[in-house]
Amino acid sequence: MKATLTATLIAALAAPAMAGGPVIIEDTTEVVAEKPASSIGALPLVLLLAAVLIATTGGGDEEDCRIRSCN
Repeated sequence: MKATLTATLIAALAAPAMAGGPVIIEDTTEVVAEKPASSIGALPLVLLLAAVLIATTGGGDEEDCRIRSCN
């Protein structure tokens, strides 16, 4: 029993987890930056839509009342 206990103790102390020193792993992967997708963004589209809406819905009775008498 003493021999078994001694062998178990030696095996436990010789485990790699007990080995000292830091483990240094070099990162050899190369990072390649991706190019951004070619898009014009949302702001110009919103401004274009607003300009079209203003142009199509503008005007009305106010312009006619300024030129001639509406009463």
